[in-house]
Amino acid sequence: MADADSPDGTEQAGAEPDALDRLDPVVLHHVVNTLGWPDLRPLQREAITPLMDGEDAVLLAPTAGGKTEAACFPLLSAMAEQRWTGTSVLYLCPLKALLNNLVDRVDAYAQWLGRRAALWHGDTKESQRQRIRTEAPDVLLTTPESLEAMLIGVKTDHARLLGSVRAVVVDEVHAFAGDDRGWHLLAVLERLEQVTGRPIQRVGLSATVGNPEQLLHWLQGAKAGSRAGRVVAPGVHLPATGAVGHGEHTVEAGSRRPAGDVELDYVGSLDNAAKLIAALHRGEKRLVFCDSRRQVEELGAALRAREVTVFLSHASLSVDERTRSEQAFAEARDCVIVSTSTLELGIDVGDLDRVIQIDSPASVASFLQRIGRTGRREGTVRNCLFLTTSKETLLQASGLLLLWSRGWVEPVIAPPEPRHLVAQQLLAVTLQQHKLGDQLWEQQWNGLAPFDRSAAPMLRHLTEEGFLDSDGGLLFVGPEAERRFGKRHFIELTASFTAPPQFTVLSGRTEIGLTDPSVLTEERPGPRRLLLGGRSWQVTYIDWTRKRVFVEPADGGGIAKWMNGGIAGLSYALTRAMREVLLGTDPPVSVTRRAEACLTEQRENDGPDTVHPGGTLVTRVGSDVRWWTWAGYRANATLAATLQPVSDPLQRPTDCWLRLREDLTPAEWRTARENVGESLVLPDVDPRAVRGLKFSAALPERLAVATVAARLADFESARRVLSEPVRLQSLNDPV
Repeated sequence: MADADSPDGTEQAGAEPDALDRLDPVVLHHVVNTLGWPDLRPLQREAITPLMDGEDAVLLAPTAGGKTEAACFPLLSAMAEQRWTGTSVLYLCPLKALLNNLVDRVDAYAQWLGRRAALWHGDTKESQRQRIRTEAPDVLLTTPESLEAMLIGVKTDHARLLGSVRAVVVDEVHAFAGDDRGWHLLAVLERLEQVTGRPIQRVGLSATVGNPEQLLHWLQGAKAGSRAGRVVAPGVHLPATGAVGHGEHTVEAGSRRPAGDVELDYVGSLDNAAKLIAALHRGEKRLVFCDSRRQVEELGAALRAREVTVFLSHASLSVDERTRSEQAFAEARDCVIVSTSTLELGIDVGDLDRVIQIDSPASVASFLQRIGRTGRREGTVRNCLFLTTSKETLLQASGLLLLWSRGWVEPVIAPPEPRHLVAQQLLAVTLQQHKLGDQLWEQQWNGLAPFDRSAAPMLRHLTEEGFLDSDGGLLFVGPEAERRFGKRHFIELTASFTAPPQFTVLSGRTEIGLTDPSVLTEERPGPRRLLLGGRSWQVTYIDWTRKRVFVEPADGGGIAKWMNGGIAGLSYALTRAMREVLLGTDPPVSVTRRAEACLTEQRENDGPDTVHPGGTLVTRVGSDVRWWTWAGYRANATLAATLQPVSDPLQRPTDCWLRLREDLTPAEWRTARENVGESLVLPDVDPRAVRGLKFSAALPERLAVATVAARLADFESARRVLSEPVRLQSLNDPV
């Protein structure tokens, strides 16, 4: 690792010092002699100075871009240089499997300097946790939920264990920032700073995102803008975000076409996809992504029936089942692993030859993670084969690849108005402190909105409803919180999302995974059979009280089904790109003849009745009147609520259109649009959606409804659509 200006490695007069010289010499020695690296990657070099100077940072690189080392080497060097003691670095991940995958590597780096790393998450044995409590590791790998459990748990002296923390590394930070786990993470980090009594350096690791500066600002929390921070992304072409324009609403080309060998095919069914996967790429290691657990199970069973060596991974398989699959796949060669997004993040499954995508992911960011699993070996390129099973998913994949080809990536945006998590945090911090001053509570989060004075209505409701007790200016955990969340030392308080109820499936004593209760209750002829782990199982006994299902192997006929949670629907940008494809724009990738023929058929048969280059369309087929906005689900839900005088009150909006009243006239349509002005309306909320909001019981009903409605809305995209010309094609009145 000699200096570029000095063949013998000595620094030349007047030359800038090499950042590598700041790393601990022992770290450098092992990089060269243990890892055998001739040099560090650009990201790893550029991260040294800001991280050793204590700056906050977001480090960007594609999957397998060396982000873990870019964070660990400088922080371990700072640990040695500044003689940090106790648990001084936390390494947070969104997935337990990712932590399991990382702990040995991080521990090996720590041991170079005589330090130690340890693991703590929901599956960690109590004996291992006790060792961590008594012999604090230098680096602790954990999840935000486990970190909060340490803060509120009765067995852990959190001040002793966590009081020495100097830096936090948040791996896959974009996976946190885009949902409620991000709000939870930020709140817990602010409370951790109350424990340490000092600011904690925050380092986020991410694949390419559309708004890295905004992501850094988000990660800095309450101290954003008052502390040094930077985005480190050498060699990464930052994407053209938010370039969705007006007029034709095309997404502007923001960069050169990304590198990668991508092919788009149309196969018409999941069974045809299985036939193709079984026939192609024999002798190669293939990772197949599906976007539902049901698809994973059905494709796995179809491949196994064709004598393909296949492994499965999804969230409803047991930990042991997933671990066995991932380990076996990592060690095998001629095989396939079929997965949901569980393998999208940086879990190591060995060298991959090929990624195959069934249908289409919902975002460019997700696709970048997936294609990034390939092309890691020298002489190989990143690749992905899309096998679409319907004309709708072919169109979606085409739109997604159009956005990808332009270098566009979605911005990562935190869900708005997380009032339910504010309520959760008020309960959790009271539990942590045992008592809380009724005038000083907001100091626990250092003024971070929305955990600041604006949370007063939630605090008042919690007190009125008995979740908190008030006495002499102090707040205590009340009987209603004990009743709702008190089981197992308030473990329910540490999870920021609600998982739908599922039944544990057991074959003898071996846990296979989890199944949705609807599979056990719906009427079906013949014996009741499940599909789980790519195999069929016949139900022999159901323990309804303990939510357990006992099964034995069956020859076939199993059913896979799970209820999907969260808000479904595609974004405005992706849906508009699909519209562009229907209007004739092709994604610049390899497209098979079958896919070409299907796209041509859609353009000729569906295009004239759904898209027009001059604006949006209102069409009528019998009594069915549709407004083809191509604006995404959230914008269409907003438009349906805003245009209530002319929209069908019984509809559920889609990504591409919303239904209007069947007796609509052109005059009524024009009047409704003219009356909108700037006053857009929040979408209507299904009560079931409110029940799915974790901790909604701790909110006034009107605030719970307002929270869900804010998350359903897309005002900006709705305004764009309202500003466009509309052709009332079915009413013979183009405007």
